Amino acid sequence: MTRPLAPRTGAGPGPRTGAGTPAPGPAGSRADRPRADRPSTARTAGRRGAPALLLAPFMLLFTACTLIPIGYAVHLSLYTERRSGLGFGGTVSVFTGLGNYTRALGDPAFREGFLAVAGYCLLYIPLMLGLSLLLALLLDSALARARRFFQLALFLPHAVPGIIAALIWMYLYTPEISPVVGALDTLGAQPDLLGNPLPAVVNIALWEWAGYNMVIFYAALQAIPREVLEAARVDGAGALRTAFSVKIPLIRASLTMVGLFTVIGSLQLFTEPMILHGAAPAVTSTWTPNMYAYSAAFDRNDYGLAAAASVLLALTAAALSYAITRGGRAGSSRRAKAGA
Repeated sequence: MTRPLAPRTGAGPGPRTGAGTPAPGPAGSRADRPRADRPSTARTAGRRGAPALLLAPFMLLFTACTLIPIGYAVHLSLYTERRSGLGFGGTVSVFTGLGNYTRALGDPAFREGFLAVAGYCLLYIPLMLGLSLLLALLLDSALARARRFFQLALFLPHAVPGIIAALIWMYLYTPEISPVVGALDTLGAQPDLLGNPLPAVVNIALWEWAGYNMVIFYAALQAIPREVLEAARVDGAGALRTAFSVKIPLIRASLTMVGLFTVIGSLQLFTEPMILHGAAPAVTSTWTPNMYAYSAAFDRNDYGLAAAASVLLALTAAALSYAITRGGRAGSSRRAKAGA
């Protein structure tokens, strides 16, 4: 005997109550969740605004210390100072457009400064990258001992302010007071360490920055998985083969970063030649673009020309930075495709 089905008043599957009203769902469903458990609009808006609030101090400082000075330098570069009347009145700013840029590019001293920095980069950058990478590889090798001591000893010159470092080396370069030059004189050698300022400046910069870049490379080498190095050792790779075929390719990103920072720092060369200017006759007051801008601003009071030279130097640094970054990304893409 079959029991007749009770008539259903609602449409669709599932239990119904009343005139098609759905039965209460299981505990904890979205429909029965208390209103207090749901994220409020104010709380969601607060979470979305938190990144902007955290970035606000940085953006304020970046605007005040970077964007506004850059904008003011560009503004200054478009004007020049001229005396009113017959030359006995006050100075007035006159809009010259690109006139200051034309003057800077047409000045042989400015072009010679760029050539001096180019020669400095060609000598300094390979030596810096090679020396700091070699020191990092030696510290990372299995035969290295007293790593902490050598890290501190190699990094310590970077802790010396640039002006102090340049003064120390100027003392060592000057023949009348240098114990190094005196010792070489007793051996029959008479070196003129300040006759050619380029190697002298490169030596100071290497002494200051090789340890700093070594620490960056050493940290990147320490981040290489030990399993990769163990696999290379099992395959029969020696120390040199592991360094050139495994370690260096795996830290190319650090190499690109250090190379980028080194190029930018080389273009901004100022402290070392400025200190040597008093002892080395070959180092003129416009030996680098930065020194040229400094001389134009504070020796000749030509702020428009100084600003134009600074803007041209900044554009050169930006172009080289873009080229280095783009080249690093292209190389990474090619290696990824080759690996795939």
